[in-house]
Amino acid sequence: MTTETSIEVTDASFDTEVLMHHRPVFVDFWASWCPPCKMMEPIVDRLAVEYEGRIRVAKVNVDRNRGLADRLNIKGLPTYMMFAGGASTGSLTAAQTERKLRGLIDEALIAGGPEGDTDG
Repeated sequence: MTTETSIEVTDASFDTEVLMHHRPVFVDFWASWCPPCKMMEPIVDRLAVEYEGRIRVAKVNVDRNRGLADRLNIKGLPTYMMFAGGASTGSLTAAQTERKLRGLIDEALIAGGPEGDTDG
C-alpha cells in the first residue's frame, strides 16, 4: 500500500521516520480488510504526489503495527494524522473528502512546517 512518494512505517521506525523527521508528516493508518481504507487509497496517493517535497506521507498497517495503533489511540479506520515538530497537529477518522485531507495538511504547512528539500 505504499507508493514511490510514500513510505511504510512500523512500530520500530515511527519515532525516527515521523516524529523526528524535518518536514511535516501525514500518516495514513489503514488495514487490508477495511473497505473505506481501500476507497481512500487513490486520494492519499494523489496527495502524496502533489505535496511531494513539502511533506512526507507515511502509511501504517495497523494489523502489523498494533503497538503503534494502541500508543496513538487509533480507534477507527482509516485514521489520518499530521505530525510536525514531533507532535500531532491534527487528525481525522473515517473516509474523508479530499478537501478535508488537504485542510489537515495545509494547516500543518501554514503553522510553519519546513518546506523545500526533497530528500526522503
